[in-house]
Amino acid sequence: MRHNIKKYTTKIILTTVVAFSVLLPTGCKKGYFDSAPKDLQTIDMVFQSKLEAENWLSGVYNRLPDVWADGSVTARGLAELTDELELSSPSIIAAGTLTSQSAINVYTNYYQAIRLANIFMANINNSKTNLLNEPNGVELIQQYTGEARFLRAYYYWMLIKLYGPVVLVGDRVADVDDNFQLPRNTWSECINYILTEMEAAKALVPEKHVVASSGADDLSQTGRITKLIVESVKSQVLLYDASPLFNGNADFANFKNTDGKQLMNLTADPSKWAKAADAAKIAIDHANTMGKKLYKVTNADPFLAAVNSVRGLYLTGWSDEGIWLRTVTAYAVWEEDSAPRAANGTKTNAVLSLPQEMVDKYRMINGKNIDETGSAYVESGFTATAKANFYVAGTSNMYVNREPRFYANVTFNGSTVPFVPKTGLTSVEFWPTGNSGNANGSQTMYPKTGYLVRKNTNVSRNLQSNAGNVVRPAMYIRLGELYLNYAEALNESNPGNADILIYLNAIRTRAGIPALVGVFDQATMRTLIQRERCIEMAYEGHRFFDVRRWKIATAPEGRQGGDFTGMNVFTGTSLNSTAYYVRTRTSTRAWQARYNLLPLPQSEVNKNFKMVQTFGY
Repeated sequence: MRHNIKKYTTKIILTTVVAFSVLLPTGCKKGYFDSAPKDLQTIDMVFQSKLEAENWLSGVYNRLPDVWADGSVTARGLAELTDELELSSPSIIAAGTLTSQSAINVYTNYYQAIRLANIFMANINNSKTNLLNEPNGVELIQQYTGEARFLRAYYYWMLIKLYGPVVLVGDRVADVDDNFQLPRNTWSECINYILTEMEAAKALVPEKHVVASSGADDLSQTGRITKLIVESVKSQVLLYDASPLFNGNADFANFKNTDGKQLMNLTADPSKWAKAADAAKIAIDHANTMGKKLYKVTNADPFLAAVNSVRGLYLTGWSDEGIWLRTVTAYAVWEEDSAPRAANGTKTNAVLSLPQEMVDKYRMINGKNIDETGSAYVESGFTATAKANFYVAGTSNMYVNREPRFYANVTFNGSTVPFVPKTGLTSVEFWPTGNSGNANGSQTMYPKTGYLVRKNTNVSRNLQSNAGNVVRPAMYIRLGELYLNYAEALNESNPGNADILIYLNAIRTRAGIPALVGVFDQATMRTLIQRERCIEMAYEGHRFFDVRRWKIATAPEGRQGGDFTGMNVFTGTSLNSTAYYVRTRTSTRAWQARYNLLPLPQSEVNKNFKMVQTFGY
């Protein structure tokens, strides 16, 4: 095997290795995996050196997507494929133009990562490596193997979430003479493989990464796999596997390999929900022992405590709540795309616009939906009272008395500027001649719907000078997700269990809305959990998958097709112009059942005659 690897791998793919930075109070410094040599030629040479072996492993990590970057499977990329965003140009799903020729292609990149992991595991035990000369050389090899094994399984997990079941290649490092005509494995085979590999990896990776000489946490290792990370990802895998899209979905009856082999589960297995609940609770309990907790800020004013908790979670709260972190992330681009022109500086792109339908999902301060009896929601008229640091007097009543996450996540007409403002400006004006409007058609940097995303932005940042910038990582998984995973799985497997309200209410009360009390039937609780997940996890890459796995893309609460609206940003002359506050159609989206899974790139199908295209394409 090693002969073939050496023969056909003559140039190491390391030039794009990016470091895991050291997160310290003083900012990001160079640390582990920061650089890679450019002159290595063979596999043997790589695995003779501890440094280069580590660099190779860094290359496996490096195919993981940047959470906040502008890409197809990041927070923005997935959000624009759902009802979370309404961009100036419709996505290929919204436009109904998604085909195997215009597919979202991370398929090739993830399989390249799988191959890198396989090469690494096939060679890390090379007796010539100087890893064995290290005082803890055997333990290092075990740890590195566990990391690569987990990452390989995780890349498969990302593949099947998007495309359905794929081809499992196992440990084999393919030779150019190998047979590449392979059929898809079934969904169950993929899930079982992923879970088995993750469990095996868990036994190899450490509880935490520490400095050998002192035993203190080694911040230079932030983002590397630990047992808690493995458990947390398994919670997600099992939750999805239990969900209606993948668990007894008759819609996939004709999704078969060329030999007639059924690829999806057509008979539901209710016991999967209990397994998902157990996995989530294991991860939660482990997180607690590791000192993880929901991030909360104290304040005499409960409203301010909630807003600051939700807002600060992404700036500094990740150290409390974050479980799997990515230290290098393009959050600055996200902020610039969220910035109205009222913010200081020229990088105010104002493109992350959300539709009215997403705005309407946010509750009132009393915890009720806006269309619920007793919500006190008012859509007409304007408030005579400003709310300091949130909105000015004259703001529409539809934005008054909303839940704290609304003010932390949404920039609306009359709201305070989400960054350091231009001199003399205090609030955002989205009508045509306002400070952030379309200037009667001459300005392109304005929100299509009259709303911008405010989540994961820093009010202290000056976009002109970058003063006040808070350097922070992104969270692949956080404790809040595990709470919601647990509540959902428990409601499906053991409705009425007291833990459902305990963990759901922990999310609600941190967000500043009242705890739910009383007894709820399973269907009602399901709706409450799904709404909570929609709000709490907005723009973190979940909504795309959630509406699909729940099979609610055509239901009112998860509708992905039809007309979407916003404010009438092309009319009005002042903050209290009633013509501006008319719900106006901004797009009509096409939704087809086949969009529950994405098509494989047709170029890949053309290479492998035994691999069928995703059902419906």
